[in-house]
Amino acid sequence: MSENTNTNQAELFRKQKNKEEMKRHVISFVLMIVFTVIAFGAVASGNVQKMFIVPILLIMALIQVAFQFYYFMHMKDKGHEMPATLIYGGVWAAFLTLAGLIAITWW
Repeated sequence: MSENTNTNQAELFRKQKNKEEMKRHVISFVLMIVFTVIAFGAVASGNVQKMFIVPILLIMALIQVAFQFYYFMHMKDKGHEMPATLIYGGVWAAFLTLAGLIAITWW
């Protein structure tokens, strides 16, 4: 009887964790859709100056990339240290490459 109770508790705990994880995924997905709609609206309306559009779009894109990494690619979970290291290392290498190309071009 004790084993059956422990199995039921473990199953309830797993279901609760899955429910919370799904809730976070849905919230993240909705926020990414909202950011996309805001970006399209800002560009399509023509009310925002071009000087401000690019930084706004880049900031919203970076936020969406963070959501993608953190929630949908499970970078927050334990056991993903090596893929996270490789992905973040690739992002850092891309940043350094772009910074170098910009420095060479402008100076």
